[in-house]
Amino acid sequence: MKGSVRMWPQLALLYLLTAGPTWSSAALVDLPFMEYLDSNQLVLLQWGFDEVVGNITFTLSIKTSGWIGFGLSPKGNMRGADMVIGSFGTSGIYFQDHHATGNVLPMVDSTQDYFLHSMTEVEGRTSMTFQRAIQTCDEEDFHITAVPIKLIYAYGQTDEIKYHGFNRGTKEVNLLRYITRDRSQEGEHFDFKIDNITIPANITYYHCRVMKMPRFDVTQHVYRIEPRIDNLDMVHHMILYGCPLHVTDDYDGPCYAGNKADNCIKVMAVWGVGAGAYELPADAGIPIGGPNKDTLYRLETHYNNPATIAGRQDSSGLRIRHTSNLRRYNVGTLTTGVVPSRDYRIPPGATQFHTYGTCNTSLFSELMEDPVPDLKVFALLLHTHLAGRKIRAGLFRDGQQVDFLALDENYDFAMQEVISVGSIKTIKPNDTILVECNYMTTNRSGYTHMGLGTMDEMCLAFLLYYPEIPINSCWSTPDQRNIESVPNELQPADQEDIITYENQLSSSPQYQIVSRNEGQPSMHLEATVMTMNATPTVTCRNLQSPSKGGRCSCSEIIGGSALLLLLLWSEV
Repeated sequence: MKGSVRMWPQLALLYLLTAGPTWSSAALVDLPFMEYLDSNQLVLLQWGFDEVVGNITFTLSIKTSGWIGFGLSPKGNMRGADMVIGSFGTSGIYFQDHHATGNVLPMVDSTQDYFLHSMTEVEGRTSMTFQRAIQTCDEEDFHITAVPIKLIYAYGQTDEIKYHGFNRGTKEVNLLRYITRDRSQEGEHFDFKIDNITIPANITYYHCRVMKMPRFDVTQHVYRIEPRIDNLDMVHHMILYGCPLHVTDDYDGPCYAGNKADNCIKVMAVWGVGAGAYELPADAGIPIGGPNKDTLYRLETHYNNPATIAGRQDSSGLRIRHTSNLRRYNVGTLTTGVVPSRDYRIPPGATQFHTYGTCNTSLFSELMEDPVPDLKVFALLLHTHLAGRKIRAGLFRDGQQVDFLALDENYDFAMQEVISVGSIKTIKPNDTILVECNYMTTNRSGYTHMGLGTMDEMCLAFLLYYPEIPINSCWSTPDQRNIESVPNELQPADQEDIITYENQLSSSPQYQIVSRNEGQPSMHLEATVMTMNATPTVTCRNLQSPSKGGRCSCSEIIGGSALLLLLLWSEV
């Protein structure tokens, strides 16, 4: 085998002898993010991550039949860069973790912290999918954080790994807080906003405006939603709802006034205080217009005015950017969590108090004519009010937790934004979604009720997913008829009594309420609150095998069907 593949001297080889020009160790999760690293769109990077587990996965695809390389660089050049290099030669696969000390050949890391999932070479394009820990314990690796990172790439025209010439480049990308940008359609937009109202001198005020959008004869896809805020200190959140066909009249006034506007419950867009614009993935959009071109929409704006300031004028709203170039998927929003009923009370004096809302998706089939598809969750907005400290959304299958959809262990009432998940989460029919919120009420002297007011509480997770189904919300509230011990409203309760009360609520049967976009909701008293796993603690670590929870040996990566030639030395 000596000399069968030409490359830099003193580089170790990892060979996989395969029957054809592809190799894969296992199926991967969807990678939701995509960015071309060059202006000619020859170098495509896709990636996804799971912050709970602590792994990040990349697919690098370059229009070449030669070797390809990818790196994370402090300054956008070779010096100090953390790199992986791979090729699919006639004799097998090369893949190694390197680091660069300057404009010289990079060195092989003493610890290999990248795990190869697959390598392909198809029609003159070479692709490799690989994974590492977001934070490794290796000082030869780049530490990935939630700030923009300079990504570098290089490639050759043959499998002889040598100087790349002009086949190189760099681009700055925030891998963990990535926001897509579609600049091609920015001229197409309209504003949906309040029309110069006077904000009442109330601590909490909800204003609703029901109106038509501009008329679109063909279906459009909304791809970007931008807040247009007049009073940043008062506008707490906005929700844009679609109305059912029987709502035919415009409205401009207080929300929940007992009119037909209350029937507009199909969530189309959500914005929370502290957030900026949100852009949907490149293959998904929110449908508007076309056959439903005369549909009305309701903009609900929550004003938080703790100083009860009078006389402020407001015309806040949302700028909706859209395109007639339809994307692959229609996007829906599913509201989950705890029904905001004032019957659900949180006692005063609690150092921590947990509430739970559950949704068993098996109920969807009762309200749908078509089979329920797998739902792909790509983003979420987690929502509580001032007493909220933590919020977690878990996914259960066959009675066991299989994932966290999202979690926030340091919830901030002033920073509520739609967060793109690092790896698309799949909700299958019959799965259960559980939303858990943790509150602190040591500074309160009376009950805190679930409700709409700022001083009330909520426990919600808005799930953005595709493909869209006609289900709007799926949430729950406990049956409290058999609750034996309720702490006194006006006296700080003993923490043990609070825990007892919390346990009684969480162990009670749950009323699940599932609503279609149109029609009466369906109620079921049959759910129980499952036990959510502890949040994993992830610090810097070496790469772990997804299957065994420990460092992969080469034989584990390859599998028994491939012949491994370990660490062969080659000469040019």
